[in-house]
Amino acid sequence: MSSVQSSEAPAQPAAQRVATAATIAAQQQALRELPVEDHLDEEEARRGFIATIPNAEVRDAFGRVVWTLADYDFLDDPEAPATAHPALWRQARLNAIHGLFKVAEQIYQVRGFDLSNLTIVEGDTGLIIIDPLSTQETAQAAFQLYLAHRPARPVVAVIYSHSHADHFGGVKGIVAEADVREGRVVVIAPNGFMEEALSENVLAGTVMARRAQFQFGHTLARSACCQIDSGLGKNGPRGTLTLIEPTRLICNETETHTIDRVEIVFQLTPDSEAPAEMHFFFPQLRALNLAENGTRTMHNLCPLRGAQVRNAQLWSRYLSRSLERYAPHADVVFAQHHWPTWGSERITAFLEEQRDLYKFLHDQTVRMMNHGMTALEIAECMRLPATLSGQWHTHGYYGTVSHNVKAIYQYYLSWYDGNPSNLHALPPEQAAVRYVEYMGGAQTLLERARRDFELGEYRWVAQVMNHLVFAQPDLREARELGAAALEQMGFQAESATWRNAFLLGSRELREGLGLAPAYGKRSADMVCAMSDQMFFDYLAVRVDGLKAQALELRIDWQFTDTGNRYALNLQHGALTSWPGVHRKMPQVTVAMSRATLNRILMGETGFREAIQQGEIELAGEEQQFLAMLATLDTFNGHFNVVEP
Repeated sequence: MSSVQSSEAPAQPAAQRVATAATIAAQQQALRELPVEDHLDEEEARRGFIATIPNAEVRDAFGRVVWTLADYDFLDDPEAPATAHPALWRQARLNAIHGLFKVAEQIYQVRGFDLSNLTIVEGDTGLIIIDPLSTQETAQAAFQLYLAHRPARPVVAVIYSHSHADHFGGVKGIVAEADVREGRVVVIAPNGFMEEALSENVLAGTVMARRAQFQFGHTLARSACCQIDSGLGKNGPRGTLTLIEPTRLICNETETHTIDRVEIVFQLTPDSEAPAEMHFFFPQLRALNLAENGTRTMHNLCPLRGAQVRNAQLWSRYLSRSLERYAPHADVVFAQHHWPTWGSERITAFLEEQRDLYKFLHDQTVRMMNHGMTALEIAECMRLPATLSGQWHTHGYYGTVSHNVKAIYQYYLSWYDGNPSNLHALPPEQAAVRYVEYMGGAQTLLERARRDFELGEYRWVAQVMNHLVFAQPDLREARELGAAALEQMGFQAESATWRNAFLLGSRELREGLGLAPAYGKRSADMVCAMSDQMFFDYLAVRVDGLKAQALELRIDWQFTDTGNRYALNLQHGALTSWPGVHRKMPQVTVAMSRATLNRILMGETGFREAIQQGEIELAGEEQQFLAMLATLDTFNGHFNVVEP
């Protein structure tokens, strides 16, 4: 990394998507502070390359492109433009390397065909697949690339390293569910996998999907001034999400299993990067797989889309155990994102640095918390020691020091910073009008903010323009100035997720919300895999409590095809449920098949339609049940974020 490409641009806000002088200066300063470039990452990212296909392009059965790297051709230039942080540009270029690679004897990876990696382990007679990517189409294409260059063998096992969809969603592109049911393929996962794989995105799925647009930037254009990467990889594909339930769970802290004469030591790492996750060590092959706990970036302790806060202390501890137990016996360490690390000395250093990265953030945040510092204060002053910041893989291309500190604070102390003035603060739309009034009105605020923009004070300009937009959303100057500030913040961000969030926020301020992005329909496998109790929990979230407050309703609910029975109670505006039947006489009994429920969840029919068509049979006070249905809320994930 020799320089940042730059061209002087006017300091005034503009929609031309060019870097200002302040941003150019910030990029040059960032470049001076980066680790020394030794090109080892590029060497290791290319090591063992066997073959690929043009642009790693994948199409579905109808010929539609679900994945391509063709849109990232602009990354061919090794020098970062002024519209991208030089470290993120470097990471984006490394993440664009794609193809089939040999990791070790009997171990291969396909990288760059999805956000995550497909790992293939060759057994005595068959293949062991680790993490079959996000979608059926990308998994199938990646596997076909492997088969085109290695001897064809049957798949004997699939291993899910953890419960995030980009690590299991393509399973049906590699194995048939019938082969699993009939015992020809074993599917292995960490304990709690199914519950975690399904639950994280069910109750809060609508809002998470909207926030994920800002995290991954998948609705942004691909260009040097828009989306260039996601930190972990390029982005997510647009194919078919599938799921096959595991047939074997790893339940103990360590378990050793031999599959097709390949010995695998499983190490459970719950509540680390995912609630259900595990590492793998291959003693015969001298190889250690860290799933997603040891990758080439500082990871998230809470992603921008939202999730349960991850345990930084445990995360570090699991890496320490892998370092102590397995690293001395490994020639290569690899993961389900990014590229491997070879050699005992480099493996040890990499694991020590990743281990200490999360421990430092945890311990120093807690230390400063105990001095009474708030999350914002800690995030503003936290700095990594030079021994950590001097490593490329500890930089925040995905997570950041700032938002990881806030996650640790939340883990221990919740959202509340302890200051009573923040305990019952006015919401943005009410507070914004008064902020603007106190600041002297809209025009005074704009004049002062324009001066600060010229000084490069983009964080402050974005903050005060947010108040003005919420107070006067139709004021064009406020939207444009706020958009310009967010855009420059995006250009300067080292984290891909921050860049994506800033740039999408900028676009929505300029152009408005626009049309809803096209999403694929719900995954049939995910819907069918939802437990009955999970459905009733989701149903309860949809009840508008105030609309339902006058209803008192006992329901006995039976699924005719499974025989499962549940008691539901709607009272005080809250819907509760439990397996079994009511002790008192229910007012309504509901009989339907689980298959009908799945069709409802897929959006193929609705409750009222299914009742009319006789697919749902009601007995008792039918009007009471219909009254409950009338209280159900619907969610539209296309809501405003950067404006009221």
